[in-house]
Amino acid sequence: MTGERRRLGKAALAEEAWGAMFDFFVRTRSERDPVFAKHGLTPNDAKALFSLGLVGKTMGSLAVEWLCDASNATWIVDRLEKHGLAERRPSSGDRRVKMVVLTPAGERIRAEVMAEMHKPPAALYDLGREDLEALRSVGRKLLATVKAPEEPAASG
Repeated sequence: MTGERRRLGKAALAEEAWGAMFDFFVRTRSERDPVFAKHGLTPNDAKALFSLGLVGKTMGSLAVEWLCDASNATWIVDRLEKHGLAERRPSSGDRRVKMVVLTPAGERIRAEVMAEMHKPPAALYDLGREDLEALRSVGRKLLATVKAPEEPAASG
């Protein structure tokens, strides 16, 4: 294994590392999906819930963020509205534009789901302390390299 590691270039090593993380994430989906179901959410609903806040976003900006067309974004927001988790409000700058915001119930459910999503998959408990510390360190380094989604500035 040591000889193989020496022969791997940085790009190949990055691909192997990412492949392992991605496969782990996919294989542990069965531990995450029940959290969504408990709250009556699909994975798509949860993704939408995580990207919304008290500061509104337009349907167009949501479609861009969610990498879908406007009709799909509308359908997702309709589902969240049906469950009382989001609502459309007129924009303060242009009343023809609707801003999608979380309701208080949506904020509560988002916080509950996020807290449950931060509970590690069972397999992580099988790792030793040193491995967990290394994984935490790498995770923090990776997070520091990517920009978090930003809430748009409130217009007014």
